[in-house]
Amino acid sequence: MWQRSVCVGLLALALGYLCVLGPELPPAALRQLSASLLGTLRRARSLEARTVAAWQAAIVRPARGWARVAVGVNACVDVVLSGVKLLEALGLEPSDGKNHAVLNSGQDLKEAFAHFMERGAAAERFFSDAKAFQDIARTASEHPSAQLYVGGNAALIGQKLATNPDLKILLCGPVGPKLHELLNDNVVVPPESMQERDEFHLILEYQAGEQWGRVRAPAANRFIFSHDLSNGALNMLEVFVSSLDEFQPDLVVLSGLHMMEGQSKEMRQRRLMEAVASISDIPTDIPIHLELASMTDQDFMSNIVHQQVFPLVNSIGLNEQELLFLTQSASGPHASLASWSGIPDVGVVSDILFWILKEHGRTAERASDLTRIHFHTLAYHILVTVDGHWGNQVAAVAAGARAAGTQACATDTIDTSKVFLKAPLEFVTSHTEAPSKISLNPDEPVVQWHREGISFHFTPVLVCKDPVRTVGLGDAISAEGLLYSEVYPQ
Repeated sequence: MWQRSVCVGLLALALGYLCVLGPELPPAALRQLSASLLGTLRRARSLEARTVAAWQAAIVRPARGWARVAVGVNACVDVVLSGVKLLEALGLEPSDGKNHAVLNSGQDLKEAFAHFMERGAAAERFFSDAKAFQDIARTASEHPSAQLYVGGNAALIGQKLATNPDLKILLCGPVGPKLHELLNDNVVVPPESMQERDEFHLILEYQAGEQWGRVRAPAANRFIFSHDLSNGALNMLEVFVSSLDEFQPDLVVLSGLHMMEGQSKEMRQRRLMEAVASISDIPTDIPIHLELASMTDQDFMSNIVHQQVFPLVNSIGLNEQELLFLTQSASGPHASLASWSGIPDVGVVSDILFWILKEHGRTAERASDLTRIHFHTLAYHILVTVDGHWGNQVAAVAAGARAAGTQACATDTIDTSKVFLKAPLEFVTSHTEAPSKISLNPDEPVVQWHREGISFHFTPVLVCKDPVRTVGLGDAISAEGLLYSEVYPQ
C-alpha cells in the first residue's frame, strides 16, 4: 500500500514539474508526456477504486423508467442474529453437518445449519413443528443481539425500490402490525393484505472464518427458517393480482413461490396451477419479474420451469445455488455438477443461463415472455437478455453490483478500503461451444459478449471485507438492476 502512495506522490510531483517547464517544451511533447503520466497515475490506483470510478460513469438512468411498481407476495418480519449465539442459547451442542429438506426438530436445525455454514452457502428451510418453532422464535427475538427488519423477498424488493422518491410502490403480502410499522412510507399496502399477526422468519448469520465446533465458515452468509403458513400457501396472490387494476403498475415483481415447499405435494401442485392462472390474468403489456429463492424439491422446481411459469414472466432473478438447482432439476447443461467449488465458473454459469433462455425464453418459434435473467453471486453478476427487448443493461448490472458493495458494508457509497475484488481476472465464456477468453479491465468493468441473439453483460462485485448484514442482499441487487433497466415496447 505504501509503495502505491509513494508512486502517486512522485507522479504528482512530475506533473507539477511539467506545468513549470510547459512553456519550454514543444506542445506535442507536453501532451504526450502528460497523457503518459496521467495513464500511469490511473493505473496506480487500486483495482477497486478504478472499478468504482468506471461504474459511476456507466450508471445512468434509463430513457424510460418506471413510475409505479407492484410487488408481491411474500412478506414477513426478519429476526436477525448470530446463528452460533442462538444455537448456544437453545442449548444445542455443535455437531456434524447434515442437509435436511424440512426441519422437524432442534437436532435437524443444528445439523442443517452446520451443513451450510461449512460451505458458506445460503439456504432457507421450513420448520414443520409449530410449537417448537414458536419456542425457538421467542428465544431468538428476546436475544440481546437480535434485530428486527422487513423480511420476505417481495417486501425487501419493495422496501429497496421505495427509497427512490419518484417511485410509487404497492406491496401485497401477509402484512402484520410490526411489518407495517417497519415499511417505508412510500409503500402502499391494500387493506385486504393486512393481518392481525406477523409472520416471523429467523435469519441465522455467520461471518467468514467463524467457527462452531469443528465447522468453520469459508464465507459470510445466512441460514433462514420459518413456520410460515400464510406465505407458504401464497394466500395473498389473488389479492395482489386483483389490486393491479386500480394501481396500474408499469412493472410487477413477483416472489414467494419457493415458500410453497412446506405444503403437501398435492396442495403444492394445486396451488401452483392456481398461481399460473392468476399470473395469466396480469395484462401482457405489464412486464413481470420473478425472483427465485432457495429450494430443495427438484420436482417442484421442474414444475415451476415447465408448467408455464417461466413463459409467463419477462425477467428472472436468481443466485448460484438456485441456478445449479434449476439445471439439475430440469436436466440442463452441467446438471451432473454436484456443487460449486469456490467462485462459480463463469463459463459454466454462462452455459446454463444461455440454455434457460434458449429452452424457455422468447424465440421466433416460442411464444414465451421470458427475455431477461439477472444472475448474482458473491464475486460477480451477469445480466443476460434476448436481443431487442431490454435496454440500459450496462448501467443495470453495474448498479446491481454497486448495491451489493454498499448494502453488505452498510455504507451509502462504496468505501474502497472496506471491499476487495474477488472476481476472476480471466475467464472463458462457455464450456459447451468455442469460448471467448476474457481479461477483466477494472477501467471497463462491464464486459459484454453475444451468443445466438442473446447478450451477456458481466461485471465483478466489490466484496465487503467485514459484512454488516447479508440478508436481503440478492433482493436489493435485483431491485437496483430493475430500477436501471428499460423494457422496449413490443
